[in-house]
Amino acid sequence: MGKIAFVFSGQGAQKAGMGKDFYEKNETVKILFDGTEENRKGTLAQCFEGTAEELKETQNTQLCLYLADLAAAIAVAEAGITPDGVAGFSLGEIPALAFAGAYSHLDGFQIACARGKVMAKAAAEYPASMLAVMKLDNTKIEEICRQFKQVYPVNYNAPGQLVVAGAKEEMDDFNKAIREAGGRGMPVAVGGGFHSPFMDEAAKAFAAEIQKFALKQPEITVYSNFTTEPYGENVLELMQNQINHSLRWQESMERMAADGFDTFIEVGVGDTLKKLIKRILPEAKVYSVSNMEEVQKIKEELGC
Repeated sequence: MGKIAFVFSGQGAQKAGMGKDFYEKNETVKILFDGTEENRKGTLAQCFEGTAEELKETQNTQLCLYLADLAAAIAVAEAGITPDGVAGFSLGEIPALAFAGAYSHLDGFQIACARGKVMAKAAAEYPASMLAVMKLDNTKIEEICRQFKQVYPVNYNAPGQLVVAGAKEEMDDFNKAIREAGGRGMPVAVGGGFHSPFMDEAAKAFAAEIQKFALKQPEITVYSNFTTEPYGENVLELMQNQINHSLRWQESMERMAADGFDTFIEVGVGDTLKKLIKRILPEAKVYSVSNMEEVQKIKEELGC
């Protein structure tokens, strides 16, 4: 068996009840969640009982997913499964870095809060939406994007799936152009045009917000969405640039496979990353963990 990776879920995966099973059954997770509740009252209620509309709001989504992702990773690690490296999809990179020791778990929660706040502000100032485009190659999608003033290719997720961010007033016409070219568009459940120039001001504000935290080179290898390379000491720089630049998930997974990773465990909510990785790396062993029962199943299958 090759190397094991934990991959941390991103925005769009959120749903009510996320993290609750870990909170109820894992003492480490309970202590973490209770500590964040002291920092921001109402967080647990949002995680466990939030409405779809409430959880779509970026300032809520990011911190709730941060906790759900980190809870799953803690539970899997405490079950005896140790990753050789980690990666996170968009927001998922924040809990991935916390798990890898770039900052404390509670500092990571505050970082997720700051990230959600500045991105929500930018989303309100520059109304935009995101659309997952399928059934077209990336070159064709990029070509169609160039026909519009403010539509950008942003998330290179997997073969046959590229997410774009665009000004709301242009997205109906863009979606029509995609259909006419033989493609299909699916709206992404997020509150803004992330990983695009719409987030330039958010990236600057985020860097200013997190300078107060003690950041250090991760103790476990963390692959960057922005560069596809492992993080070094430049933690703040890479976290900042990830906000307003394209997310290169497919390349990141291919890089990890080239580095010897053949087992990937999605930690957090749902199985979106599991599905993407199976398309990118058909030979890889891929799992997803959203509750303690799934932790036990993976432990048995991996013989840990």
